[in-house]
Amino acid sequence: MTDRGWASDRLIRAAQSGDLESITAVVHGAHPHVRRFAAHLCASAEDAEDAAQEALIVLYRKIGTLRASAALASWMFRIVRNECLRRARRLVDSSDAPDAGPVDSAEDEVLRRLEAERVAAAIRALPDVQRRVLIMRDVLGYPGRTVAGALGLSTAAMKSQLHRARTALRTDLRGTPGVPPSA
Repeated sequence: MTDRGWASDRLIRAAQSGDLESITAVVHGAHPHVRRFAAHLCASAEDAEDAAQEALIVLYRKIGTLRASAALASWMFRIVRNECLRRARRLVDSSDAPDAGPVDSAEDEVLRRLEAERVAAAIRALPDVQRRVLIMRDVLGYPGRTVAGALGLSTAAMKSQLHRARTALRTDLRGTPGVPPSA
């Protein structure tokens, strides 16, 4: 029997079968781990708290669908990661909201979306640390010290990762039609 301290195999199996006390114990035990992971991954403390709460709600509602008790931690952290990414996308999407200016033609809108998809794919291809630094610094606009602190990096290491991310993006997008070389 594998013992994770807060979530033994027996406790997880009981929660999967619907035992309310076991579900409560698993959710309560997971809470500090989920919050800590969300704090490292999300862009702000508020987003981290919201992402952690959402992940715990999903855990509570869907623990019965978990196939293997050993997969609990990776499943929970994947939920947190997806929630943090969803919140970051929502911030980016809300900043793209159209203003009262002229309306784009359908062709312009399609081209803009294709460019955005290419940039998003290039960002997704970056190594994890570079991607998080780039999103927090360039997309969300957080100061360098804040980004470094949130990711557990020195300011110099954060700057180095940001430079590498920007260089990789520039290289990846340089030959892509519709994206300027200085992107």
